[in-house]
Amino acid sequence: MLDDILKTPQEVRLDIAAKAQAKRLALNMSQKDLAARSGVSLGSVKRFETTGEISLASLLAIALILNDLEAFSGLFNPPRT
Repeated sequence: MLDDILKTPQEVRLDIAAKAQAKRLALNMSQKDLAARSGVSLGSVKRFETTGEISLASLLAIALILNDLEAFSGLFNPPRT
């Protein structure tokens, strides 16, 4: 947990991209298949998996296809008092 806090935004992006790629491969899905199913261009999928760079809308579309969209629901919750 502490390791995640100490990561830079670039490291977090690359970790997310690596996890997405691993999930895609575990689902026996090619980059081309993911692009077609998500509506995200193949170039964007390739760039994401290589650099971690992607728009939020495209990331959410990919997360939906990889069955991980619910992971975003916990972002930016108000602090507990």
